[in-house]
Amino acid sequence: MIQDISIDTHLKSMFPDTGGQKSSATTGFSDMLADAVSQTNEAQLNADKAAVALQTGKAENLHEVMLGMEEADISMRLLVQMRNKAMDAYQEIMRMQV
Repeated sequence: MIQDISIDTHLKSMFPDTGGQKSSATTGFSDMLADAVSQTNEAQLNADKAAVALQTGKAENLHEVMLGMEEADISMRLLVQMRNKAMDAYQEIMRMQV
């Protein structure tokens, strides 16, 4: 089983499809951020399980284990960059003179 692990596919899987409709009332920024955190956590847990399965000899394919670990790594990097951008925006707002 070959999975598409391109960054575009990964980003699309992290955020819900709105079907071309703007649903800002139902899905806010905090909901999207919470969803991204939970999906990153799930990817990390799956990578840990795959690594344990490989160590115990239960995993049949090293390739799938490595894909899972890379997916978790990319998810974590994306989440860290989202945090960095949010912090930069907050700091910029705090520097504004009112």
